[in-house]
Amino acid sequence: MILKTPITPNQISVFSVLVTLAGAVAVMVDPAAWSYVLLAALIPVRLLCNLLDGMVAVEGGRHSALGPLYNDIPDRISDALVMIAMGMACSAPSLGWAAALFAVATAYVRLLGGALGLSQDYRGPLAKQARMWVAVMGLLAAAIELAFTGTPNAALRVALLVLLVGSAATCANRTAAIARRLGHD
Repeated sequence: MILKTPITPNQISVFSVLVTLAGAVAVMVDPAAWSYVLLAALIPVRLLCNLLDGMVAVEGGRHSALGPLYNDIPDRISDALVMIAMGMACSAPSLGWAAALFAVATAYVRLLGGALGLSQDYRGPLAKQARMWVAVMGLLAAAIELAFTGTPNAALRVALLVLLVGSAATCANRTAAIARRLGHD
């Protein structure tokens, strides 16, 4: 199948980071209801880009040697941008950075399994899509909370705690599965 556009999968992957960056910067510059809703709306666009880059690469026959890098690195950057922005917006930057670190670690553990010769394990409880939907719900709840209380702190902090604990559990689940598959319970 030949696509009628010159857009490459790698360009789509980079675009996903730019979309996320725009929303994250909006939240960090003006932590207001509009910016929370904007970032919440841009997260599904980022996920759609994530789906499209793979489709263009596989179905469109446009894969490249650098494709695996462009497929994974932009996702890690986007995850971190979302969580760091959320942490800054609720005056808990350490919580945002911790959630971002554990979100990135989920991919590290998945890729480690692949580097050990195993098929990559995408199990959760908070794999990428689930993490991003938790972030969307947290951002929308923060916009509502802000309208009624004047602060987004509870909604964003709860969402970040769910992201942190869920990502840590995902890392533990994936690590345990790798150990079992290697035969070293």
